[in-house]
Amino acid sequence: MSGNSLQPGGRGNPVNGLLNVLVTLICWGYFIFAFLFFFAFFYLASYLFAADREKSFQYLNFRFFRGFLWLLRSLAPRHSWNIDPQIANIRGSIIVCNHLSYLDPLLFLSLLPRNKTIVKTKFFKAPVFGWLVDISGYLPSTTEGIYAGKMIQQVEKMSVFFKSGGNLFVFPEGTRNPDAGIGALHKGVFKIARMAKCPIHVLGLSGTDVLFTPGKFFFNTRLRNKIYLKIIETIPSDTKQGTMTVSILEEKVRCAFQKQKLLYEGRLV
Repeated sequence: MSGNSLQPGGRGNPVNGLLNVLVTLICWGYFIFAFLFFFAFFYLASYLFAADREKSFQYLNFRFFRGFLWLLRSLAPRHSWNIDPQIANIRGSIIVCNHLSYLDPLLFLSLLPRNKTIVKTKFFKAPVFGWLVDISGYLPSTTEGIYAGKMIQQVEKMSVFFKSGGNLFVFPEGTRNPDAGIGALHKGVFKIARMAKCPIHVLGLSGTDVLFTPGKFFFNTRLRNKIYLKIIETIPSDTKQGTMTVSILEEKVRCAFQKQKLLYEGRLV
């Protein structure tokens, strides 16, 4: 469901290839050095002194990835970004979106100051990063083994999280899917929506897979490309629980994704 507007201008040129390498190294250098020599001090201070560690860590994640996206956008000006300004006003909701690239979760982290998401369990085991996602209150992608208790604990706190203005963003297909088809949707997020009685915002994303292509290490900075992130539909909260079943919510989201596909095929004008 990419549907981006792509123009030639970057492939086959050795100079462009070198620029792609340089920009990639600068951006990933930000991950290492901005964290070690700047953000790490704030994370440590928040861990030791913040009254609400989870909230503080989520805000620091937001500031960290906001800086990363600003750097990437500055170094890859041929990619134009069209981000729906209303996304910044979303509060107390579940946000679902199609998934094209590893850039997608970083983009959402840079847009939402209060955020949670579902993270692959292998990241909970990673040094330092695992500590960050755990303290931030992110949900593991499985309920097997040691992650069962963690998942239950986080789900039980979701209603309070939503009431405080937090958002849970999820890619319900569960994996990157740059194809036009719509994959199977995981039902867990719809169960959380019913339990917490919160609205679901369906977003459509296009073009991030051109900037950072799945299976590639380097950014494609020299291509002319348009990246879109739009609110496609909002499904109101189920105030009378039982009106919206899990199956109905799943079908509504699927229909919204289909609508998004048709919009992008028409270049989303």
